[in-house]
Amino acid sequence: MKCFYFTNEDKKNETRTTKSASTRSSTSLSMDREMRRSGSEFNSRSASDFSIESVGRTPFASLSHKSNNLRVFTFSELKTATKSFSRAQVIGEGGFGCVYKAAIKSCEDPNIKTTVAVKQLGKKGLQASFLFLMGHKEWVTEVNVLGVVEHPNLVKLVGYCADDDERGIQRLLIYEYMPNRSVDDHLSVKSSTHLPWAVRLKIAQDAARGLAYLHEEMDFQIIFRDFKTSNILLDDQWNAKLSDFGLARLGPSEGLSHISTAVVGTMGYAAPEYIQTGRLTAKSDVWSYGVVLYELLTGRRALDKNRPRGEQKLLEWIRPYLSDMKKFRMILDPRLEGEYSLKSVQKLAAVANRCLLRHPKARPKMSEVLEMVKQIVEVGIPELPNKSRNANDASEETKSSESYLKGKNMDDPTTGSGWFLRRGWTPKLVWAC
Repeated sequence: MKCFYFTNEDKKNETRTTKSASTRSSTSLSMDREMRRSGSEFNSRSASDFSIESVGRTPFASLSHKSNNLRVFTFSELKTATKSFSRAQVIGEGGFGCVYKAAIKSCEDPNIKTTVAVKQLGKKGLQASFLFLMGHKEWVTEVNVLGVVEHPNLVKLVGYCADDDERGIQRLLIYEYMPNRSVDDHLSVKSSTHLPWAVRLKIAQDAARGLAYLHEEMDFQIIFRDFKTSNILLDDQWNAKLSDFGLARLGPSEGLSHISTAVVGTMGYAAPEYIQTGRLTAKSDVWSYGVVLYELLTGRRALDKNRPRGEQKLLEWIRPYLSDMKKFRMILDPRLEGEYSLKSVQKLAAVANRCLLRHPKARPKMSEVLEMVKQIVEVGIPELPNKSRNANDASEETKSSESYLKGKNMDDPTTGSGWFLRRGWTPKLVWAC
């Protein structure tokens, strides 16, 4: 799934010609100079000072002064822990670099080792120079955010490294290790395992709990801005935790309804009003949560170019199936093999529909979403799976579900998506990873 940075251009500017080769060359030289400036600046400052500014100001400057318990690692420590950053230790790879499985020594007892995940910011090549600049800003944001927030449904940041070696400046983040990988990994058609319905409900609840904490349970609000299945990781007990806070932003100040910012995120998850206007609110995360719920229901990705043309965009594909309960069953993940409560499935879809309402103010807050999902979890899991019911039971449940669908499906969950797609407005792409 591609993440993106693009400018919120007005329609009349969409025909603007692309920059000349000389302009691009000048931009590259500017990046190189910025990299060198950034490097020398970092060497003369502490990590906490540097976290406030470097390649442009970060949106979390105020948080960088809060106390944290992050451990500062040397590059040599992490080189040893990752076996010289061996390819055999790689457990993930993204636009900004690789993630390695590693074992670090305890500060209290060197004989005790803890398994962690080490994310290294790569910076090889001209394109990587730009990625490094962008990646550094995300690195700073992660340190500032995860250094001061703590919740069972947020991945714990153990520490960081901002060191020099013979190859230059090194940026690394050290997280708690999540052995069951991401939700996206398990929903992939290539996955050899599938997530049972009870686990999917738990993921929905855990993720809602994490977002509700960020939005409403601190003395400041954090908007995640890149909520998606690949950023939901699973620990050894299948507890879901939100990860990758590089694109997060502080919510609007008191008295303001939104913040205006460059539009970033992942195609298929970003709220339509945010893409159109650049106005960011917590309701943008609520939209993304609704998309993820449909991914859990269908086992499909929000955007999948490997599928037939009419099935590539999840919200468009599900639209014809939502008004009829008999058709609705056809979009459910076949890997569930009928092992679910049809009522709980339908109710979770109704929650998704509310999150995907066209108008942001009509969407519920994440605390309200959490309460709705909690009720589904409490009522839905004990029910018998579909295939063990007799024909009469199944028929009665279908009638009940159809009635519920008509009463609760207050808006087409794809109205917002279709709304901005039908307008024919395409954002100008500046960078993709």
